[in-house]
Amino acid sequence: MSDARSLRDKEVAALGDALLKALRSRRPIAPFGEARGLTIADAYAVSRRLLEHRLAEGERLVGKKIGVTSEAVQSMLDVRQPDFGYLTDAMQYENGAQLPISTVCIQPRAEGELAFRLCSDLVGPGVDEAAVLSATDAVFPCFEIVDSRIEDWQIRIQDTVADNASSGLFVLGKPASPTGVDFFEAQMRVFKNGALLSSGRASAALGSPLTCVAWLANTMGRFGVPLKAGEVILSGSWVPLEPVVPGDHMRLEIEGVGSAVVGFV
Repeated sequence: MSDARSLRDKEVAALGDALLKALRSRRPIAPFGEARGLTIADAYAVSRRLLEHRLAEGERLVGKKIGVTSEAVQSMLDVRQPDFGYLTDAMQYENGAQLPISTVCIQPRAEGELAFRLCSDLVGPGVDEAAVLSATDAVFPCFEIVDSRIEDWQIRIQDTVADNASSGLFVLGKPASPTGVDFFEAQMRVFKNGALLSSGRASAALGSPLTCVAWLANTMGRFGVPLKAGEVILSGSWVPLEPVVPGDHMRLEIEGVGSAVVGFV
């Protein structure tokens, strides 16, 4: 798929505006990626347009995310390559919070992952795993609540890219030092309503969350976007996505890192 733009700025703006309307109204829209001939570059331009709307409305950029990293998630969504999106302060909730999915989300699904907080910038190209570790101030157990503004999750790669990598909300547990964390074999366990739901290892996300963050820095660098000191970086799920409804309660534990807890209303 071409990295070149094919749509005019006016067309990109219209798609970004449509996604914002879907986000605010909680009314999904039909898939548009293939029908309109969107390239990956077009889709990222649409995503940027969506972000600009949110920043203009008063939200603040606090980080970035990589999505569709694990084989389990790629198979569920039939999307075969990672993508990236942006995190704002309006998307972040405290550990243990009750997330208002009934009034904020359309078709939410929870996933467990490891988040990074950076102490120095990462600017691609040329970022490797060692550079990521050196730039990391802390890591966090994390729930991301992904949510698609596309009807029935009928997405292709262009749709999810344009739709801010299908990101919705996120919750961080307590920070932990990256020193001593096994970024390849650490195990995650996810519980839903008190029962063990799934488990996975760090290697499920492109071999290591460090590799995921390096990919993100290098890919965003191609678009002139750095990962900046102080930002939170979500590094991709280790387990399958899980649909959630009001009344559900989830907890995850990451070996050597800690736990995160979230409820839904």
